[in-house]
Amino acid sequence: MDERKRDSMIAYLRRRMAQVGIKATDLAAALAQERRARKAVRFRSASGETWDGKGAMPQWLSNAVSAGQSAQHFAIDKPAKAAKEERRGVDWRNDPFAGTRLATVPVQ
Repeated sequence: MDERKRDSMIAYLRRRMAQVGIKATDLAAALAQERRARKAVRFRSASGETWDGKGAMPQWLSNAVSAGQSAQHFAIDKPAKAAKEERRGVDWRNDPFAGTRLATVPVQ
């Protein structure tokens, strides 16, 4: 979006907010509350059902765990560190094709 369209949209939103009686502080509070609510969700199903990890396990998650699925499969905040640890680099020192024509031919 270019700068003029952005400025026009902001002016329009400010006029509409003034007409309806919404203040910028109200909007900021609503956005902050939404962010907190999103952070509180720790598990999400494929159909969009959520659970914050507190209280009794919901039926959808209980059914999945009973069927053999791990609860961590549905976790939203998977640690990035664990993902990096799972992915290991390739050790090219033991490459059986090193030094052969197969190693030097460009892939098309």
